[in-house]
Amino acid sequence: MRTIRRKLAGVRLSELPVQGADPSNILFIDIETTGFTAKNSILYLIGCVYYEKDEWHTIQWFATAYEDEREVVEGFFKFALGRFTHLIHFNGNNFDLPFILQKCVQYGLSYDFSVFTGIDIYKRVAPFKEFLHLPNCKQKTLEQFLGICREDPYDGGQLISLYHDFVKNQTDSAYDAILRHNSDDLAGMLHILPILAYSDIFSDRTKVKKVQANYYRDLNGDRHQELYMKLSLPTPLPKEVSYSANGCYFSGNGKTAAIKVPLYEEELKYFYSNYKDYYYLPLEDVAIHKSIAGFVDKQHRQQAKAQNCYTRKRSSYLPQWDILFEPFFKRDYKDSELFFEITDSFKKDRKAFQAYALHVLKMMSGKF
Repeated sequence: MRTIRRKLAGVRLSELPVQGADPSNILFIDIETTGFTAKNSILYLIGCVYYEKDEWHTIQWFATAYEDEREVVEGFFKFALGRFTHLIHFNGNNFDLPFILQKCVQYGLSYDFSVFTGIDIYKRVAPFKEFLHLPNCKQKTLEQFLGICREDPYDGGQLISLYHDFVKNQTDSAYDAILRHNSDDLAGMLHILPILAYSDIFSDRTKVKKVQANYYRDLNGDRHQELYMKLSLPTPLPKEVSYSANGCYFSGNGKTAAIKVPLYEEELKYFYSNYKDYYYLPLEDVAIHKSIAGFVDKQHRQQAKAQNCYTRKRSSYLPQWDILFEPFFKRDYKDSELFFEITDSFKKDRKAFQAYALHVLKMMSGKF
């Protein structure tokens, strides 16, 4: 086995958005294997990045022969345990960490990752793939999204034959290419960390700073009204982003963002759940409680059904995608769209607007 230590140039400390953690306690990890299953594959390289004496460094444990695999695992844990508190990786929850743990079982080693606080970059970003208009969430795709270019021509799969060739022939070219690919993956993780700012958009640390109603005209020249909410973001966005869903629009740049939501001025229906206690009056197109229906002629009333047990109200409404505010209104009984009335008390309630902004963002993240 060989242990390779190098300085990592071109990375600034300011690019590390890990709150509350000393940089010297953070370890980045990436592995290279000859397959996807630990039982039938070789773990031939574990690479890490760490911060020491105001500089970033890489350390790589490389199996120069298949029999070195155990040494690679032991070398990593002896270096990491007791020194680092945070472990950052890319899709490590699904691949790197389980693979290493299976190798520990295979060799009867008692190591595990329980002492580390883990951050899986892939897991944090993947739910927002559509929001960021990404075709996938591969690391190289995220690098390209942020304008980061790398010269490494290989992917992990292409390295497998290269590694087998190295074990057989011990060529410098194969050795250098393998280490370079792993080092680029490690450096890439550091460079793409700012992309975690997009997941922070959807946290309760995003705050509403300004609310107003605007009028605008659509492509046909028709006049509409919208709710405009200006937001303060917890983490600066590395790249401007915009997204629209269900008639709502989000735009963000730096630490400032805005949400626009259509505001409806129309007549909507509130449906009573206990329809058996109501009569429906066809002429008035409204339901009234049986306790006050004695003055209505029996010919002009009928037992209410769930579909017609409602009262109608013309007002200003905002959409909601789950029951956030009650009472909630609908256009018709079978409609899935929900609305709530913009009352005078709601207009004065800053906490309500804060809750609604997060509700709209949750919808945009696809969680409804």
